[in-house]
Amino acid sequence: MVLPNQLTVMRIILTPIFFVLFLIDNALFKQIALAIFVIAALTDWYDGWLARKYNYITDWGKFWDPLADKILTAAAFIALVIIGVLPLWMVILILLRDFIVTGLRSYADYKKVTFSTSRYAKWKTFIQMAFLYYLLLVQAAMVIPSVYKNNGHLFEILLNGNFIYFTMLFVTIITVHSGITYFIKNRRLIRRLFTSET
Repeated sequence: MVLPNQLTVMRIILTPIFFVLFLIDNALFKQIALAIFVIAALTDWYDGWLARKYNYITDWGKFWDPLADKILTAAAFIALVIIGVLPLWMVILILLRDFIVTGLRSYADYKKVTFSTSRYAKWKTFIQMAFLYYLLLVQAAMVIPSVYKNNGHLFEILLNGNFIYFTMLFVTIITVHSGITYFIKNRRLIRRLFTSET
């Protein structure tokens, strides 16, 4: 198995470890969980760079690499729902959009049909990840007694309910909208994908 695919497997293995540690009400475990999330996310960038630079592109990697990314972000979103930070319905919409599009792209690769990734979709992913990093970092910091003790008011601002809700609503809207535009833009390819016998 080539190195990029090994990194993808590592990312999948790290995801449940991150998930469990993050949900434990312990400052050290939450910090470890944050470090694991960052490491796992960095492997996504690195294995993609390796695959392009050394042409380590395999059918296995085409299927599992994007799926591993969605599994990681899904774990983070669900963990934040469990601890009461994010609304469940928004997370469900985001995960449905991302897994449907990822599944469609994987099937298209299998059928040798190429779908392009728009700049809009890349910005959607960037905004999603930036918001996740923000929430995970704040959650990991606020459980450290020495940090929270002198900065309680700051954490109230950083985790203001309206701010979190409306930022997440914005993330949800652009995620769903990017999915709709993706299907509209690629409607002919999608029709061809499901009507072709090849």
